[in-house]
Amino acid sequence: MTEIINEPITVLLNKVMKEVQPVAKTDRNVAQNFNFRGIDAVVNAVSPALKKYGVIVIPNVISYDYSSVEVGIKRTQMGHARLTVEYSFYGPMGDCLTTCVASEAMDSGDKATAKAMSVAFRIALLQALALPTDEADPDHDTYERSAPVKLLTDEELDQLSLEVNSIQTVEKLREVYANNKLYLAQTLIDGTTLDALFKTRAIKLAPVKEAVSSDA
Repeated sequence: MTEIINEPITVLLNKVMKEVQPVAKTDRNVAQNFNFRGIDAVVNAVSPALKKYGVIVIPNVISYDYSSVEVGIKRTQMGHARLTVEYSFYGPMGDCLTTCVASEAMDSGDKATAKAMSVAFRIALLQALALPTDEADPDHDTYERSAPVKLLTDEELDQLSLEVNSIQTVEKLREVYANNKLYLAQTLIDGTTLDALFKTRAIKLAPVKEAVSSDA
């Protein structure tokens, strides 16, 4: 026979807190060199006590915001999700306590929202149940935002176009190309991209290089 629990949610959460053991930081963020508590470890630790006392947790997304950012030296495009999520802890009597947390996450595919929800739930459980911790609990994935790119003006593009067309060696072309990689997608007045301009000049210089090699 199932035991009927007639206690308020405040009492039940207190009992859950007493039964949940500290969650060790067994997951590892290799890139940033620190340990952290993952969502699976936290849920696995808390779930048995929640079930024992008939406590269920219901999420509700209060607000969300999506954007994209470029990260790292390669300027990888990442989806960036920011969420505000409300979690309601319901007891068998139907009463509840509610907590609200903010979270964010990035992903190069379609998982930014899922990651942000996992982070939000982990934070809610850690803070609502006061799970022991001796240091900050950062996210698993951390990224360094790329510095904003200052695009070239039309005058600067014209000057660079003249410089590229006047280059006489492949080696010099490669040097100028490397120095202007951030601007290759910019479009010149004639509609040609800067990248296409470099490639066209490289094709014109290739026979010159071969002739020099033959003479040598």
